[in-house]
Amino acid sequence: MTLHLFATTSMGIFLGTVARSMPQMGLLMIIILLPLQMLSGGMTPRESMPEAVQYLMLTAPTTHFVSLAQAILYRGAGFSIIWPEFLALLAIGIIFFMLALTRFRKTISSMA
Repeated sequence: MTLHLFATTSMGIFLGTVARSMPQMGLLMIIILLPLQMLSGGMTPRESMPEAVQYLMLTAPTTHFVSLAQAILYRGAGFSIIWPEFLALLAIGIIFFMLALTRFRKTISSMA
């Protein structure tokens, strides 16, 4: 749960560095987060989606969290089975956090 929050928050912070105003941030969140939620596999199975969408959604933290949660809740999976999902969430979070940090530093340095 914590890794999912870290990855999703990192994505939000990155989008915050892209947006120039709060209304633009709100629109970005609607455009980005709504499809991520709908295509994550929580509402419909990922297997029923086109292959291109399935591969694209592997970059979304919610997809990995849904897979992880379903494995634990429905099948009682242990850590030996779900560790790739944990690593994927950690990698996505770190990548988005580093991108956000880089963009933020660039923005701050251009202001000075």
